[in-house]
Amino acid sequence: MDDVEKAILISFDESGAIDSALKSQAVSFCQQIKETPTVCRLCIEKLCFCRLVQVQFWCLQTLHELIRVKYALLSLQEKDFMRKSVFSMCCFEAIDDQNNNAVRILEGGPAFIKNKLAQVFVALVYFEYPLTWSSVFVDFLPHLRKGAVVIDMFCRILNALDDELISLDFPRTSEEMGVAGRVKDAMRQQCITQIVTFWYDVVSMYWNSDPDLCSGVLDSMRRYISWIDIGLIVNDLFIPLLFQLILVDGGSDQLQGAAAGCVLAVVSKRMDHQSKLSILQSLQINRVFGLVTGDGDSELVSKVATLITGYAAEVLQCYKWVNTDDAKGVSLELLNEVLPSVFYAMRNFEVGTTFSIVQFLSCYVATMKSLSPLREKQLRQVGQILEVICARIRYDPIYRDNLDMLDKIGREEEERMAESRKDLFLLLRSVGRVAPDVTQIFIRNSLASSISSMSERNVEEVEASLSLLHALGESLSDEAIKTGSGLLHELVPNLLSTSFPCHSNRLVALVYLETITRYMKFVQENTRYVPMVLAAFLDERGIHHPNFHVSRRASYLFMRVVKLLKAKLVPFIENILQSLQDTVARFTTMNHISNEFSGSEDAIHIFEAIGLLIGMEDLPPEKQSDYLSSLLTPLCHQVEALLINANVLNPEESPVKIANIQQIIMAINALSKGFSERLVTTSRPAIGVMFKKTLDILLQILVVFPKIEPLRNKVTSFIHRMVDTLGASVFPCLPKALGQLLAESEPKEMVGFLVLLNQLICKFNASMHHIVEEVFPAIASRIFRIVSLPSGDGTSSEEIRELQELQKTFYTFLHVITTHDLSSVFLSTKSRGYLDKMMHLLLHSACNHKDILVRKIFIRLIKDWCTRPYGEEKVPGFQRFIIDGFAMNCCFDSALDKSFEFHDANTLILFGEIVLAQKVMYEKFGDDFLAHFVTKCFTSAHCPQDLASQYCQKLQGNDMKALRSFYQSHIENLRFQQNGSLVFK
Repeated sequence: MDDVEKAILISFDESGAIDSALKSQAVSFCQQIKETPTVCRLCIEKLCFCRLVQVQFWCLQTLHELIRVKYALLSLQEKDFMRKSVFSMCCFEAIDDQNNNAVRILEGGPAFIKNKLAQVFVALVYFEYPLTWSSVFVDFLPHLRKGAVVIDMFCRILNALDDELISLDFPRTSEEMGVAGRVKDAMRQQCITQIVTFWYDVVSMYWNSDPDLCSGVLDSMRRYISWIDIGLIVNDLFIPLLFQLILVDGGSDQLQGAAAGCVLAVVSKRMDHQSKLSILQSLQINRVFGLVTGDGDSELVSKVATLITGYAAEVLQCYKWVNTDDAKGVSLELLNEVLPSVFYAMRNFEVGTTFSIVQFLSCYVATMKSLSPLREKQLRQVGQILEVICARIRYDPIYRDNLDMLDKIGREEEERMAESRKDLFLLLRSVGRVAPDVTQIFIRNSLASSISSMSERNVEEVEASLSLLHALGESLSDEAIKTGSGLLHELVPNLLSTSFPCHSNRLVALVYLETITRYMKFVQENTRYVPMVLAAFLDERGIHHPNFHVSRRASYLFMRVVKLLKAKLVPFIENILQSLQDTVARFTTMNHISNEFSGSEDAIHIFEAIGLLIGMEDLPPEKQSDYLSSLLTPLCHQVEALLINANVLNPEESPVKIANIQQIIMAINALSKGFSERLVTTSRPAIGVMFKKTLDILLQILVVFPKIEPLRNKVTSFIHRMVDTLGASVFPCLPKALGQLLAESEPKEMVGFLVLLNQLICKFNASMHHIVEEVFPAIASRIFRIVSLPSGDGTSSEEIRELQELQKTFYTFLHVITTHDLSSVFLSTKSRGYLDKMMHLLLHSACNHKDILVRKIFIRLIKDWCTRPYGEEKVPGFQRFIIDGFAMNCCFDSALDKSFEFHDANTLILFGEIVLAQKVMYEKFGDDFLAHFVTKCFTSAHCPQDLASQYCQKLQGNDMKALRSFYQSHIENLRFQQNGSLVFK
């Protein structure tokens, strides 16, 4: 073993036993060898005499790289030597006949070495065939007489040629496409007929004695059928042979499957539809229909199923595109013949095959629309398609326990089925449009059949039937469900009145509740079914189901039902509350909040549903107060008790208690959603008093737990809710609430605080003046301290993101203040000290960001603080700051920047604000603005005087569109001049 071989072995070592430095040295040495002028001869020599597969692979890989990258740089002698050497290796000949120790790669070499050799051969074909090496394939054919070794190698070459150059399954460059066309044209003219003859001879001769070899030959042939003359395959010799191989009793599954693949390639070949139909008719494909009833897991059955699917799809295409009635009749006859086998395949085979069949059936159903009204045969086929859908959406009983417990296997199976069902339910929707009556009858019968067996064993059948009914509802309009069109007037009552023996199963219970919810519009119009709906949700089928996943989902769905039925549920409120008593007790009873509710907001939907029920004005006031008090009082007592004992909590108890408080706040928040502002402030103020007391209690949480972020967030959310619910009567609580929230605010909490203030200002307008005036100095101080902090290397991306969000929210806050006539807040004694910082921050952002909001703030402040020209200044120095800073930097310089792209829609909106700002400044500042701005923007830019005059005229006029168009043209011209000056420099 020489140094080269040692280095190659070391570089390929993956055992970890080799020192990394030595391995790196070996890799470097091998790379140096690749750069030597004699590397080609070195590689051929090693391939002739070395039996180490690592060395053989490295040499072949190096040759392949050499051909692909540097072939044009090789001398004619080197090219000739490489061509002859590679050809000899592929033909099982020794390159050096004088040496008895010469190695033949094809003799016992592993498959990956032969494949790499084929890849090298094809690389030579890429550059040399047919212009230089025109006889390569013709020269190769005589060597096939040497037997299986060379035949196998030739097939590998053909496969590599397809993979590397011809196949369109891989992206190709235009150059590669051109070479592929040249190679195919040459092969068609020169040798493809001989190659087809070789395929036929080998398969007919060896199919019985060497089926693996024949499978390889047929696999190569399948790849080439798409672009060779179809008459070479579709003839009295080849087609009978292929069907003989497919149908042979006790044959090799691999060989039979390869033959089926070739027939599929014939079926799928692109051609004129009339010609295609003639070929399809001549194949007599019905000969293979019986094979699909075999073992569904075998390779043969899968291949035959794919063949039948492909055949059916091509027949359907012919039916759609042929023009004559006779041709359409033939197509329909062939289609009717193949459909039973297609249906069988879809019912019994796995997803890989099923997907293409679903695509086919969807196309077939779409074609049915042209056959209105459907004939009896088509109606039967619709029923068969529905049977197929029902079979394919049914879970395998083997996963029943996994799905019920929802363990890892159950989750994976549920996800797989959900993905598979998407296409199947789309197909169901299409079928429902084409044959609505047949579809509803099928679903009714399917449901009746699954109910009649009354056994735990039919869980999957019941779930599938209910899923079909649910999917049908998804495809129907609300109006169709309301009126109970078709059989819905029968289906929905049957659904509500049925108690399935397998209702304890998670999947059955879930789809049952989802389906009831989907058809709730029908119940809304037929209120006699309301008690049945309530029973389904409130008994062990729904909220009281033993499976936690079901009861939790039932809570959410019940809330949706209450939202929809609302007033129709008033007579049943007492019964509903009694049924939910144990669920509510998990919150209202001290220390009764179970761990399974922690972190789950779904259970809160029960309180939202109750709030919607007891928040209606249809209830007597006394009843309403009693209901609300019975819920709020124990919840508030729990909070008070937890707050009193907060100081004596040990570290282990604290997280649990905090989680309990969180859940209670969420429950109260959800409960309050059912009460309108009008009800609690006007018609029944006693309700408002209860909520105000509750707010006072919950605000104590901020005092006891000032830095617990989840609690702060939940309390803030409740304040938001109370603003909407209590209206102006919330005012007495605001100073305390806002003061406490502001006291411990970090950047993230400050964002939430500002959002709350925005809501308050938008709702109460100028009434918020005193409160905003009080809190603004503290807000400004905190913001400017945070925003001015340097974001150096130690600042994380999350911290930067939080700061950016805070700054954006602060600008929104300032905009809300200015647009609600509260800008005088900035001028108060306490706030005036922050005015300069605020103005410069806004100016910097307006000049460096494409944020339209900041410019709107400036426009509003100009309107508020500046009187008509020559009037007294409300804010001394503000006018000069705007003209010198804002006007020039934000309305002129920033628009000249190359990042200001007029083709962008957002930029155009921003530009509109820039023009509006100029108009407002002229209206407020008059000639002071005009003289300064025109001098800087026009005179200093050496623009003609008449251009400045035109600007003044348009600014003084009322046509904003004309002003905007003129100014945009001016900016674009200046930018063009700037670019030109750069070029001429």
